[in-house]
Amino acid sequence: MVHRIEKQFAGRTLVLETGRMARLADAAVFLTYGDSAVLVTAVAQRKRTHLPFFPLTVEYRAKSYAAGKFPGGFIKREGRPSDKETVSARQIDRPLRPLFPSGYRNETQVACFIVSADQENDADVLGMLGASTALMLSPIPWDGPVAGVRVGRVDGEWVINPTFQQLDYSDIDMVVAGTQESIMMVEGASVEVSEADMLEALEVGHTAIRELIDIQMELVSMAGGKPDVFEYETLEVDEAFVSAVETAATARIADAYKIGDKAEREVVLAEIKSDLETSLAEEYPDAIGDLSGVFKDIEKATMRRRVLKDGVRADGRGVEDIRDITCDIGLLPRAHGSALFTRGQTQALAAVTLGSVRDEQRIDSIDTVEETSKSFMLHYNFPPFSVGEARPFRGAGRREIGHGMLAERALQPLLPAYDDFPYTIRIVSDILESNGSSSMASVCGGSLAMMAAGVPMQAACAGVAMGLIKEGDDVAILTDILGVEDFLGDMDFKVAGTKDGITAIQMDIKIGGLQISTMREALERARKGRLHILDVMSQTLSEPATEMSQYAPQIVSIQINTEKIGDLIGPKGKTIRAIQEETGASLNVEDDGTVTISAVSGEGGRRAREMVEAITAEPEIGRIYEGVIKNTTTFGAFVEILPGVEGLCHISELEDGRTEKTEDVVNTGDVVQVKLLAVDERGRMKLSRRAAMEEQGALAEN
Repeated sequence: MVHRIEKQFAGRTLVLETGRMARLADAAVFLTYGDSAVLVTAVAQRKRTHLPFFPLTVEYRAKSYAAGKFPGGFIKREGRPSDKETVSARQIDRPLRPLFPSGYRNETQVACFIVSADQENDADVLGMLGASTALMLSPIPWDGPVAGVRVGRVDGEWVINPTFQQLDYSDIDMVVAGTQESIMMVEGASVEVSEADMLEALEVGHTAIRELIDIQMELVSMAGGKPDVFEYETLEVDEAFVSAVETAATARIADAYKIGDKAEREVVLAEIKSDLETSLAEEYPDAIGDLSGVFKDIEKATMRRRVLKDGVRADGRGVEDIRDITCDIGLLPRAHGSALFTRGQTQALAAVTLGSVRDEQRIDSIDTVEETSKSFMLHYNFPPFSVGEARPFRGAGRREIGHGMLAERALQPLLPAYDDFPYTIRIVSDILESNGSSSMASVCGGSLAMMAAGVPMQAACAGVAMGLIKEGDDVAILTDILGVEDFLGDMDFKVAGTKDGITAIQMDIKIGGLQISTMREALERARKGRLHILDVMSQTLSEPATEMSQYAPQIVSIQINTEKIGDLIGPKGKTIRAIQEETGASLNVEDDGTVTISAVSGEGGRRAREMVEAITAEPEIGRIYEGVIKNTTTFGAFVEILPGVEGLCHISELEDGRTEKTEDVVNTGDVVQVKLLAVDERGRMKLSRRAAMEEQGALAEN
């Protein structure tokens, strides 16, 4: 049976429907918002997986037909997900995952298909609502519901689910997800927004989330409520085995967590685990396969107890302490800018490459009518050696794409206006060591590298990751978390920004949600940590470099008359190619007459500009030009003062006194100086050699 509900939300019509499409899935929901539409399905296997973790996958796929487009490239079908699709899938995954029951290991998949795009509303928050509704309509065990909204602020007014056009004028673009009681996930960017404004945005978003949850639950109730959950197998561990492991390992693990160095601690933990496998395998042959899970639980309890009771962390720091920081710049001689940022055992090598408009990344998206491009990008790489592992190198995974996009959003609001700095900027952050918060290290390293490259940033940017450990009423907020505190803790809350405000934020939690009061304290701690890191960074480099690398291209932009574009390009591109070959510069011409000249050699760039200006210059009355005599007649000479531009120098204007014959003064091919006296309504130019000689003579006398 088809069930349908239609409501007004944030000024647009929201429709949720189930029972019409994808009926063999455990549940499917079709949602429309404006003219955007999403189909979301939820399916779970009925058999427990053999994997030692919960295999949840969220797929977010934008269909090209949704916007009436063909996929770009030679292969006319959708391929691998774009970065936007990957980030949207991660955003949907993060509020869903903590609400599955502990011990549930059945493979579960949520699929979001964007099947209609009105190019006004972003469908990612629609997919999040659909995912929650589908899970609530399915027999899959899940402790929902949740919902998500996008929060913007235009002219000081909060806007829920702003359109793409409104986001162009918004100083906040933040996705918030949560339950009726608390916030589960935050991700977004802002333009140096204060902590108080960020908290207000979260509260505004949470109010809208509650409204969406009421709407989806109305549909669930209409469909008969959540079905009975199917029976699933949970991991049953022999209690005697657990007790034996705890007796043999708890004290040794507690001693191991007094070792501050990550590598040393992991060696000791591996020895303890190996000893347990040897000593307990004979007595508990059926349970020994569960050792890893039991061992992890003891580790988790040990680390958390030490923090909550003693306020001491795995590396010996207090809850608000930040690890030692070192910064180095200019390590890579041929890179246009480079920095090595090290915070404890987390290290990022950031390198900046500057390019021209031709290096911009083209983006074919269903969210825009035409193909767009981006002139700033940050790529994050996480090689296995950064955590002391040997694994095959593959392409960028979801985590690498997500971390890179977060760091990119943090730095983008601080870039100079493109007209003032017409460069394409690419940052590559290679993580060389990782023990917590490598994405925030990429923000710090990327900021330093751009300043070293001479990019006139508005301010330096730094980031810090906050953690949380919560046991009942006992709560500890941790500044600058370690990898183990992220893995065994309850929150990973990343905040990046300048001394004046926040530019990017991301929060993941593993518990049922956070109250605003906890987030307020975490944001204030993050602000203090960020200011400390910025102070350390400023001791290495406080202002952008005044000179760019000698290997960086020198780029200038000039504006020409659009009617001159054809003259500059020439027949089949002959003219512009000749300029590029002669000068070594790279030229790009836009339809609005903007010409961008890029050259590593300053002399080549200068020469290219002179040639472009010579070809495209407009005749200026009163200016003296050096031109070539193209033709002589009985009444004067025709002089080419600009490429393809000729004027008449009348015989009376050749020199002082009477001239009987033009050839007595000039001949074809002579180079002369003439002054442009006038241009008539038909575009004919009146030149004077005599006036130019008089003016040049006066200048010489002066």
